Amino acid sequence: MHPVFHPGAVALITGAASGIGLAAAKLCHRAGMNLILADVDEQALAAATADLPSTPHLKISSVRIDVSNLADWQRLQEEVASTYPGGVDFLMLNAGASHRPAADKTPWTDPDYFQKTFAVNTFGYTNGIAAFLDAVTKNKDHPRAIVLTGSKQGITNPPGNPAYNASKSAVKTIAEHLSFTLHESHPNVSVHLLVPGFTYTGLVARYFPSKPDGAWTPEQVIDYMEGKMAQGAFYILCPDNEVTEELDQRRIAWGYGDMIHGRPALTRWRSDWKEKAAKGIEALEGDGL
Repeated sequence: MHPVFHPGAVALITGAASGIGLAAAKLCHRAGMNLILADVDEQALAAATADLPSTPHLKISSVRIDVSNLADWQRLQEEVASTYPGGVDFLMLNAGASHRPAADKTPWTDPDYFQKTFAVNTFGYTNGIAAFLDAVTKNKDHPRAIVLTGSKQGITNPPGNPAYNASKSAVKTIAEHLSFTLHESHPNVSVHLLVPGFTYTGLVARYFPSKPDGAWTPEQVIDYMEGKMAQGAFYILCPDNEVTEELDQRRIAWGYGDMIHGRPALTRWRSDWKEKAAKGIEALEGDGL
């Protein structure tokens, strides 16, 4: 395992009441870590906390937080600093939301749709970094880690939800810069961008009453994440039961090729390019990746 997962370490996870965040909390609990579970859903947070009880050797606490609210982060920062003066060993910024435009508007005529999406999916991450980076980096002697949960939609950019895609694309950029900065100043702190594939979380459950065969469970995502963290990977690009790692790589290479080769934007989904894109993705191999 990545050395950050050890008894007595401190883990802070946002979006911890369900889905990938809860699966990560279970991993930390098994490792004997002290846990701070943060989420906006008080009922789900109470249930998660009950499922992850404190023991004589580890402390579990929970806090309701709106990650878009700086005052909530300030309050949490003060509470954690008081309880854990040694700082935070594992910080996972994972809370996310998927909003839709108002019924009478399109994505391009509803600025509130963009603002609400970015408030959680992007500023919820930068708020968390601002509040807790000092707590993570205050110790330079022991391995520590930061995980930011991104999305393939922020990389392959499928049409349909531009605010969500853009917000997750921003998370990718933020994670890359944070990794670059800490590699120089705090090499004991590893940064990782978790990019789940098709995963059966609450966002997906809105559309599927039961887990589709093609989806991974949150637990599978976290198991994969932990293995890649142990290998020192920054980009943790998860497959699922429908899409292999190799197919992901080909799709990403084709998408970035639109810019490199002067093609129109999003050729993979354009009706006049879709067939050519499919053949091009299939043909990519070896050095073509």
